[in-house]
Amino acid sequence: MSTPSPTKGRILVAEDVRVIAFKITQALQVAGYTVETAADGEECLNKARQMLPDLVVLDIMMPRMHGIEVLKTLRDEHRTARTGVIVCTAKDFKTEHDEAARLGVFDYLTKPFEPAVLVKKVEAFFARRGGDRGVPEYPSPIVTEDLPTSTFTPVLDTTRLGYTLWGSRGSTPTPGARFLRHGGNTSCMSVVLGDEQFVFDAGSGIRDLGFDVLQSQRRKLHLFVTHTHWDHIQGFPFFAPAYVPGFEITIYGAEGFGKDLKSVFRGQLDREYFPVQMEDMQSYLQFRQLAVNPMTIGSARISWEFAQHPGATVGYKIEIDGKKIVWVPDNEFLQGYTGSPEDLTRDHPLVVPYGRMIDFLSDADVVIHEAQYTCEEYPKKVRWGHSSVSNACALMKLAGVRNWVVTHHDPMHDDAFLDTKLQLTRQIFERMGHEMYVTHGYDGMTEYFR
Repeated sequence: MSTPSPTKGRILVAEDVRVIAFKITQALQVAGYTVETAADGEECLNKARQMLPDLVVLDIMMPRMHGIEVLKTLRDEHRTARTGVIVCTAKDFKTEHDEAARLGVFDYLTKPFEPAVLVKKVEAFFARRGGDRGVPEYPSPIVTEDLPTSTFTPVLDTTRLGYTLWGSRGSTPTPGARFLRHGGNTSCMSVVLGDEQFVFDAGSGIRDLGFDVLQSQRRKLHLFVTHTHWDHIQGFPFFAPAYVPGFEITIYGAEGFGKDLKSVFRGQLDREYFPVQMEDMQSYLQFRQLAVNPMTIGSARISWEFAQHPGATVGYKIEIDGKKIVWVPDNEFLQGYTGSPEDLTRDHPLVVPYGRMIDFLSDADVVIHEAQYTCEEYPKKVRWGHSSVSNACALMKLAGVRNWVVTHHDPMHDDAFLDTKLQLTRQIFERMGHEMYVTHGYDGMTEYFR
């Protein structure tokens, strides 16, 4: 009968991640050591008391008992007080390093590491220990793996095409603590192209945009108004660049308003409502009715489509370098429909009248579109010009949209409510079998294209 070959030492590996524990165990056994494993802190202590290992390879973040507490207990008990310990953990903080050193660990390895690296540390432990069980008389300094000599410092490329939401609320501004994360400013979005800026709607969010513009070199601004309801124009009297010489601001809107576009903007600056008038604005202001569709401004191409909303309301699409952003903050898709979105197809009689808007959205890289009402709220809001969540989901699926940012949040919907509403929106898409990215817009949201 052959005599079993002696092992080089007994090691207890305390590691709760099975894959890591397996790799470590295999490497140490190949190197000639006897290895047992423990999957949590309590099991590690129990096995250490039973087998009295020469060395414990100890993780810090373990179930049932933290690794540092395990180490303290090992040091407090007479039979394990001088058991060797090598800490292997993903926690690379000075606090853990210092405490482990104080408790006399032999070495400290930061995950991830190759098993061969640990084997070298183990060999060093047994070589230093010699024939005497336990930790060295003077703990060795903690050694981590070689780190890069320079720090990786990526810089955000803000020259890429992108968009910023300056206002994502509908109907009326909503200040207050319950609206902080999504914001309370009404509709405004902008796209920068060189020294020109394209602005969509002039809700209260345009005030913050104005301060940003003043700090830039941009002096040509193109303001596209979806319609002239208060929440889409109310910020213009507070748009600082309008009062500064050297700025050129062109305002575009669709035909069909009760008044011409200039009269509407001049009206909100009437002396009865506001302390300054349009004549006090020292920028160069122009007003233009939308005519050619699409229109080209520099290298940007802007097109529009009428939306389902009271008055002459449009949605816009801006295309730059092949990327298309659609802005439709007010649109009541499937007016009056309260059924399931799963039952709708492009050739459904209720859907057919909305074909132009579906086509308008279909080639967009990102669609910024409303879903103001919940399904429970919508029956009492029919013909108010805004979509229910489920109807808006149906529109996105029918148009094949893959990236939807929800805007024009109802002033009654606070942050907590909107969080729940977003989860519901995602679950509706799951039921419909339509994979897409959907999120809620918020004031200050900026996204760049790849």
